Amino acid sequence: MSPYPFGVRTYSPKASELDRAWWIIDAEGQVLGRLATEVARVLRGKHKPMYTPHLDCGDHVIIVNADKVVATAGKADRKILYRHSGYPGGLRSETLAEAMRRSPAEVVRRSVRGMLPHTRLGRQMLRKLKVYAGPAHPHEAQSPQPLALGRRTP
Repeated sequence: MSPYPFGVRTYSPKASELDRAWWIIDAEGQVLGRLATEVARVLRGKHKPMYTPHLDCGDHVIIVNADKVVATAGKADRKILYRHSGYPGGLRSETLAEAMRRSPAEVVRRSVRGMLPHTRLGRQMLRKLKVYAGPAHPHEAQSPQPLALGRRTP
C-alpha cells in the first residue's frame, strides 16, 4: 500500500495563476550574446520556481540603450547576418557592424529570438520583449524593476 492515498501528483500551473513582472535592462557595455541568453531565460520564465515548458510563464523585458551593446573578439566586423526574402536570389547579407548602424534594436531582438523556441510559444514569448536604441521608453506606467545581469547562484 502506498503512503500516498491518491498517488503523487505533479503540480502544473494554469495560465490564470501566472503573474508577470516587468523588468528593465540597461544594455550599455553588455556583451550581446550574454545579454540575449539572460533575456531569453526571463522571457521563458526559467527564473521562476513554477516554470512549465509548455506554458508562457515568463515576464516582460524592456531593453534600453541597445545601440551601446558590444560584440567580443572583433565579431562586429567578422560576423555576417543573413536574411532571405523568400524569392529566388533574395538572400541578403551584412556584417554585424553594418546592422548595428542601421538598426541596433533589431539586432538585439534577433539575437534574443534565436534563443527562444522556434514555435508559436516562442513567438508569444518574443511579444513580451521591448527593445529601444536610446535610454527612453514608453513603459513607465508598468513601473519596471531593474534586472541585475551577471553570475547567479544555483
